Amino acid sequence: MILALDVGNTNTVVGGFEGSTLRFSLRMQSDRNKTVDEYVLLLRGLLAEKEVDLSGVEGGIISSVVPELRYVLGKAMERLTGKTFLVVSNRLDLGGIQIKMDIPGQVGADLLVDAAAALSLYQPPLVIFDMGTATTMSVLDREGSYIGGVIIPGLRLSMDALSGRAAQLPFINLEEPPEHLIGKNTVDCMKAGAIYSNAAMLDGLVDRVEEELGEKVTVVATGGLMGVVLPFCKHGIHYDENLLLIGLLKLYERNS
Repeated sequence: MILALDVGNTNTVVGGFEGSTLRFSLRMQSDRNKTVDEYVLLLRGLLAEKEVDLSGVEGGIISSVVPELRYVLGKAMERLTGKTFLVVSNRLDLGGIQIKMDIPGQVGADLLVDAAAALSLYQPPLVIFDMGTATTMSVLDREGSYIGGVIIPGLRLSMDALSGRAAQLPFINLEEPPEHLIGKNTVDCMKAGAIYSNAAMLDGLVDRVEEELGEKVTVVATGGLMGVVLPFCKHGIHYDENLLLIGLLKLYERNS
């Protein structure tokens, strides 16, 4: 079994692959305050619940946008499995992706993994959306080079900030989509505003990328809330909630 860890600002996702098949995935909070010992205890219990034989783990790979947890979780997995996990960076073999950015080392590990996964599945040029704590857009040109993107406050983050700063606006559940664009009460108005505005934003960004590149693109998306927004988008979008885990496996196979 190969273990893949996607460490985000809010949550960490752990996936277990047997061959190319994702046997399981689990999610835990990304807690910067936990020690190596605490993560060892937590992960041992979570993996035992998934019936993972730690002695049978061949290796693993970690993508982290939280520098402290990159080290802590790497050490925890080494303690649990006896294996040193690969860590995603621009120094890995990314499957032929050239990073055409001003400072290549500043490109987030999650963006590199998403790009590697999308390029292994679809023909470029590509636009890749990832809706997490931040909503990110990555653009690959027709040669498969990473040429840039955008970073936007995430949907959940934006709505929590709105509710926190506006005294009469409640915190809302975004997993239940709005029935209509024009809301009839405060909660429905907030849901409609959040979901429809994000769908329109994604559609608009795709249109503008195509204008800038002068050609059509294939759109790929992942991230927890993308599944809620997707039905309201007008562009055709290939959605895979496990895109980042798939990308981690591809990078492990190339670099192990």
